[in-house]
Amino acid sequence: MTAATLLSSLFVFVLASFVGFEVINKVPPTLHTPLMSGANAISGIAVIGALIISGPKESSITVILGLLAIVLAMVNVVGGFLVTDRMLQMFKKKEVKA
Repeated sequence: MTAATLLSSLFVFVLASFVGFEVINKVPPTLHTPLMSGANAISGIAVIGALIISGPKESSITVILGLLAIVLAMVNVVGGFLVTDRMLQMFKKKEVKA
């Protein structure tokens, strides 16, 4: 990997981090959980992309970064589904015990 490629990749990562932070920061709390449910689909795409990148064993760094991306995206997907399930449980009607 050349220095120019590394520098441009780092620039894209930092720019994406700032944009993501600003977008998430502007979301009101009442919309955060429903939007998190939709973000699970994006994390699912990230898992597929990480699987593709870690597949060919061109170098050990791609395998390590791909594995790290898979683990982090799966944590995000599972956490998102747990939060969504908890939110949906709040809207279920309670059974009245006689």
